[in-house]
Amino acid sequence: MIGKFTKFRAAWLRIGRSLFTSAVAVAVMLAALATVPAQSEEYRLGTMDKLRIRVVEWQTAEGAVRDWPSISGDYTVGPSGNISLPFVGEMPAIGKTTSEIADVISEELQQKFGLLDRPHSSVELAEFRPVFISGDVQTPGKYPYAPDLTVLKAVSLAGGMRRAADAGQRIERDFINARGNYDVLIAERNGLLAKRARLIAEAAGQEEIEFPKELQETAEGRKLIADETAFKEARETRLRVQLSAIEDLKSLLQNEVASLEKKITSQNRQMELSRNELKGIGNLADQGLVVNARVLSIERAIAELEGKVLDMETAALRAKQDISKATQNATTLQNDRDAEVAQERQAAEAEIEKLNLKIAMYRDLMAEAMAQDPQAALGTGGDAAPAVSFSIVREEGENTKEMAADENTPVLPGDVIKVGISPIPAN
Repeated sequence: MIGKFTKFRAAWLRIGRSLFTSAVAVAVMLAALATVPAQSEEYRLGTMDKLRIRVVEWQTAEGAVRDWPSISGDYTVGPSGNISLPFVGEMPAIGKTTSEIADVISEELQQKFGLLDRPHSSVELAEFRPVFISGDVQTPGKYPYAPDLTVLKAVSLAGGMRRAADAGQRIERDFINARGNYDVLIAERNGLLAKRARLIAEAAGQEEIEFPKELQETAEGRKLIADETAFKEARETRLRVQLSAIEDLKSLLQNEVASLEKKITSQNRQMELSRNELKGIGNLADQGLVVNARVLSIERAIAELEGKVLDMETAALRAKQDISKATQNATTLQNDRDAEVAQERQAAEAEIEKLNLKIAMYRDLMAEAMAQDPQAALGTGGDAAPAVSFSIVREEGENTKEMAADENTPVLPGDVIKVGISPIPAN
């Protein structure tokens, strides 16, 4: 009878041990699933993480499971990175996984009490350490972490972007007005920058215009570049045509002077022949051998030739004066153009300085509106809305780093999320 009871008791012990082992395995698996956040790698504990610990022991001699209520409970990782358990004392937790903590607790209890069977510890993450949200949000502060938390969800926990209590619509209206004036002034200044670049090239006689880089990066700026380049070419073509017309006129006048000089030479030759003829018949006329009419005819011809030579010389002189005047006109045309370019550049510089002051004023007004009520500024929508910037400050071991983020960036427990409104660029 005693032998049967012993066999029966041994069988029940084997069944109990098997059931206990299966139960512990299921508990550990569920705890592992509960403690792993959205990230693929196993979660490492940090300060302010809250753990739920349960310790049970299988007593082989009695064939029963004994709970350790004095140890089981919730524990928070302290600022030192440790947790304090009864009988175990202070033990490091920061940077460890829940399974590593469970193994250490079981081993410490077994060694401390000299237990034949090693206690089984279940450690699960009862509450993640919080995340911190700062910057231009409605209610900055500390918030509990939840799995799959993103930057956008975190900002929602903080109430969204910061809003003024009673002046949201006014601030939004002021921001829209300031942004509209700002955009108009920027467009005007970009046009003046393109014009100034063209005037500098014209003054220096450069073929290529060196436009500011900021104009080359936008469609509107590239259109201004194309317009100013075409305008420069048109002005140069016009000046070139005018100077070419003056050169053509000078060439014609020079040809006319050359022709007149040849005619004058021919007329002078005819006058010389007529004088020689008159001299030859002059003695005959005195002797009465030649009629006076012949002498008068030659003298009349000489007088007509002298008149023609005088007219030709006058015409040549007038042509030379016209050539000199044409040369002066060409010089005046070039000087007038240079003076016009200098005056336009001076006026453009003055206007740019004036616009810069106005742009700075409206930029300050927009910055003030965003500082008072970022949500109202964001509510304008479209291109007028300012950009929101996100960054995450994260501890990695003993180091802390800050990285840029967007609305869909995953957030880890303990992260500090910084939310800000990007300043208006001071172009």
